Amino acid sequence: MKTTLLFLWGFVFAGLSLAQVACSSAEEATRDNEAQYVSEDEPESAENENDNTDAAEGDDYLSVNRLWEMDRIGAPVISPNGDYIVAPVTSYDTDTNESDTDLWLFSSDGDLERPLTQHGSAEGQPVFSPDGSKLAFVTSREDDDAAQIYILPMDEPGEARRLTEVHTGVSAPKWRGDNIYFISQVWPDKDWEEMQEHLEQEQASHVSAQTWTDLPYSHWDHWLDEDREAHLYRIPADDGDIENVEEITLPTGWELPRSTQGPGNYDVAPDESLVIFNSNSTGEGTDEQIDLFVVEPGSDEAENITEENEAGDTNPIFSPDGDRIAYNRQEIVGFYDDERRLMIYDVSSGEHEEHFSEWDRSADGLIWQPDGNGLYGTIDDAGTRRVYDFQLGDAEPSEVTGETDFPSIDVADDGTLVAQNHSFMYPPRLTMIDPADGSTNRIDTINDSILDEVKLGHYESVTYEGYDGEEIQMWVHYPPGFDEDKEYPLFLLIHGGPHSGITDGFHFRWNAQTFASWGYVTAWHNFHGSSGFGQDFSDAINPDWKTKPYTDTRKAADWFADQDWIDEDRMVAGGGSYGGYLSSVLLGKEHPFNSLIIHAPVYNMYSQMAADFAVHSERFGNFWEHDIYEDISPHYNAGDFDTPALIIHGQLDYRVPVGQAFELFRTLRERDVDSRLVYYPDENHWILQPNNSIHWYQEVRDWVEEYAEPGGK
Repeated sequence: MKTTLLFLWGFVFAGLSLAQVACSSAEEATRDNEAQYVSEDEPESAENENDNTDAAEGDDYLSVNRLWEMDRIGAPVISPNGDYIVAPVTSYDTDTNESDTDLWLFSSDGDLERPLTQHGSAEGQPVFSPDGSKLAFVTSREDDDAAQIYILPMDEPGEARRLTEVHTGVSAPKWRGDNIYFISQVWPDKDWEEMQEHLEQEQASHVSAQTWTDLPYSHWDHWLDEDREAHLYRIPADDGDIENVEEITLPTGWELPRSTQGPGNYDVAPDESLVIFNSNSTGEGTDEQIDLFVVEPGSDEAENITEENEAGDTNPIFSPDGDRIAYNRQEIVGFYDDERRLMIYDVSSGEHEEHFSEWDRSADGLIWQPDGNGLYGTIDDAGTRRVYDFQLGDAEPSEVTGETDFPSIDVADDGTLVAQNHSFMYPPRLTMIDPADGSTNRIDTINDSILDEVKLGHYESVTYEGYDGEEIQMWVHYPPGFDEDKEYPLFLLIHGGPHSGITDGFHFRWNAQTFASWGYVTAWHNFHGSSGFGQDFSDAINPDWKTKPYTDTRKAADWFADQDWIDEDRMVAGGGSYGGYLSSVLLGKEHPFNSLIIHAPVYNMYSQMAADFAVHSERFGNFWEHDIYEDISPHYNAGDFDTPALIIHGQLDYRVPVGQAFELFRTLRERDVDSRLVYYPDENHWILQPNNSIHWYQEVRDWVEEYAEPGGK
């Protein structure tokens, strides 16, 4: 898989990594013949609970201010004995525009919930020691020039102590035996002292120039230093002296992928006899071949064990006994949402075996079960991210959870299973799962005081006939106090990707309940190309990004126009990233929307060459080799643009460079189309800072209300 091709997923909820949140989805159902999805936090009956069908005001509703009052729980880790869970919790201060992330401690029985750290710095990436007596985590405190590993005792009182003093910083720790492994971005031709001197010289320099001779040169919102490489190291857990840091990958000559690194890039055998990591085996810019390499610590020879597969091999994890390695394999070069198949590598024999080859989903978020007979995974499954049980002797994996999303899981040595869980109706929370029957038990109370004070509308999953009569799943959100005897405006949201899906999860940046609280029926449709509905559905829009999703969007609007409770004269639509692309397509084609919201749009497929990734080039050829770009680039239809549009973009967006928005805005103004450009000089692909986010929501609200009056009539 091309790590630079994890494309335009513009709606990942804040606080989670791209791998955790890249796709989401949910069970297909029609409004007429399926029970609507209702969470335990929803009022018993929206119709009976509130008669006000006008645009909601104040803190009684899920306003953007309420969103920023919420704490955001990250992925949990569980102690080896299953008693304790640690998760990062991030809080925000709109007065200072700053955030603070602390580690919180929970118990599996729900009796314990308290901050474990309260230092005022961003603290995360927690890992327990093998015996559970200590916790390692990554943070940068007062005297730290870069992020370091700290150790906190768990079986006795005590403060966290800094273990490492690595001036190039550390990330993605894993604790095996007496050692902690980590990743650092280094200058491979310098020793630690020389690297420290180089960093000090850089900090003292007043030169801001960046130079490159090859790709990639950026990733999402930061520039890449082509002289630095990401490598794996280990250090004794009881002595962090820099002299004790041992190189693992540097002697082999193979670096970790340049664009991004994390815990999924490597794993260590329980007995530390082997390390497996992935690397770009071709070294050719953005056209990478990510392979898996195994190395014995201390050796300068690493073996490529997946060389025969030209597509990506990723996410390796050792079995509990260390005899096998599970990993993901893709087979289509240049297609980042090609199904991620479950492969098992036998360390002794060197044999690779694919499991569940007939199962039409991607095997994501995998962790080994303690007995080594199977794995659990968090699977993007037709509109909902569910936990699945992968018993290696079975023909198919079995579903463990049903409704609502479970984006991350962890398992203890005794099989105790903890998960992060969220839905459209509530933000991430922590839940224990009984894998025998899928029953759950929530163990935290974070954000309950806020949710107890807000009124939420209900939501449901429906299906309709899209392109060529094929079934399309769509989430529909109703305003608080919805009255089916009245007519409401529609705000149709278009997700990013394109190969991602909207699942039953909480989205802080594009929150459908917040939009609905303004007095709009709000919807997300999982058009052709969305993930979670099988390989053929996801690949159906390549290389033609336009035709099928455009038709699916038009037919979604037609479905709503047929409902008695929708005012077809008050429809607006919009999205970001690929959703901005499809909104730009709508500008030049027939559609029923009074106005459009276009965030971080891929408007011109030619100037999109400035991005940090390749869209179609590796699989289908560059624009000078393939006429598909002329067929699908929205800018070719600029002569037909006549729909009012709100354009939004951030300067630090290197995934969809900001020039796209300026090109589009200038085109609209030249055509005398009512339009507005909102530019954030300090934001990237997403609007992440609290006050900018509040401003963003207000800009969107002002725009949609101008062209589609809110509330039921």
